[in-house]
Amino acid sequence: MGGATGEARVLGFAEALECVLRHSAGMRVAGTERVALLDLAGRVLAEEVKADRDQPPFDRASRDGFAVRAVEWMAGRRLRLMGQVRAGEVWRGGSIAAGEAVEIMTGAAVPMGADAVAMIEHAEQVRGEVWAALGRSLRAGENMVRRGSEASKGDLLLEIGTTLGAAEIAMAAACGYAEISIRKRPSVAILATGDELVELDEAPESHQIRNSNGYALAALVEAAGGLAKRLAIAHDTRESLRERIAVGRGSDLLLLSGGVSVGEYDLVEEVLSEFGAEFFFTGVRMQPGRPVVFGRMPKAASQRSSKSASQQGAVLIGTGLSPSASDIKPHGALVPEGNGSGWTYFFGLPGNPVSTQVTFHCFVEPLLRAVCGAGAAGPRFVQATLAENVKGKKELTRILPAILRHDLERPEVLIVRTQGSGDLAANARSNSYAVLPEGHDCKAGDVISVLLR
Repeated sequence: MGGATGEARVLGFAEALECVLRHSAGMRVAGTERVALLDLAGRVLAEEVKADRDQPPFDRASRDGFAVRAVEWMAGRRLRLMGQVRAGEVWRGGSIAAGEAVEIMTGAAVPMGADAVAMIEHAEQVRGEVWAALGRSLRAGENMVRRGSEASKGDLLLEIGTTLGAAEIAMAAACGYAEISIRKRPSVAILATGDELVELDEAPESHQIRNSNGYALAALVEAAGGLAKRLAIAHDTRESLRERIAVGRGSDLLLLSGGVSVGEYDLVEEVLSEFGAEFFFTGVRMQPGRPVVFGRMPKAASQRSSKSASQQGAVLIGTGLSPSASDIKPHGALVPEGNGSGWTYFFGLPGNPVSTQVTFHCFVEPLLRAVCGAGAAGPRFVQATLAENVKGKKELTRILPAILRHDLERPEVLIVRTQGSGDLAANARSNSYAVLPEGHDCKAGDVISVLLR
């Protein structure tokens, strides 16, 4: 697969994504932890969630109205009102007898003897009696949810590997889970490279820029379920890169931004090769993001990484301290299928901010979610109508900042005007990326893919 810098391997977009997904299959962080329900958003299940009782646990009214026998209601009988039952109450009057009805509220348990709920809007009532309004029908079981119809006690409701959102957390709460076993978060080292970069607590000179990529990648990693560890900026020297990579390869995943092009000071691939890196691809036919790199290298033992980092003065940004073993030790052991736990996977991302974020969404996020235990799945694409004519690029898939208008009947995507892959302002104005197939001009009205973010 190419272990030397000179063996360039440039893939088409679809082929590169397939390569990432192939390596993602079966990858996960070993180890679990129990976490309280309120802290579970975005985390991945490591245990099954089962129904602790029937769902619903009783015949439940789904409308305000009257608990009745459907046959009597349809016969037009006047039924004697026996009382009222609200949600959270149990009807204490025993079973409803022939000729009787009970007023009932949405969510309440339907009294025994009743087999339907007549909606209050469909009923007439006078002096303690109720009957069907003219022309209104009612079937047995209507306007009520039978006990166990949603789930029976012991049913599997959430599988291992499920990513938890509001719907899943609500399901777990309904089953009585105050805390759940979940996959540990993979540690992701983030290394921005370049002599032009300064941190936020430094005043940039006229030829310098602030390290925005470090913050963008940290936010993206956390949103995808990882544990972001920003490293100190690496200068454009082999020595500086070696120091930082020595720290970063102790993590489950290493992200580098900048230094992956073909310039004299683009040294990332050369230095990675010194660490025994294996490159799966060294470029993708896409715009922006062509010089993206994907590979793996042997993981350094935690103690060795700690010693190397402290001797060479590498610093983890955000702590202000030299890294201890706990700083650089993987949060969990990464276990790629068939590869053991001795690898650190890495991505070398282009340094231009839009390129960095686009390549993260396309390649890093799918792998990271797989490492979190959610399984191998590609980026999130939807289809939308293009609002304008856009030129394609020969042999390049174009992925451009765009605004997706969420119209109910016909979602439309509009390209955001930009000054190129360094235009952070244009990227911030967008909410998605329009995907233009390589070699194709697209016209207004064409249906294209849109990458969500």
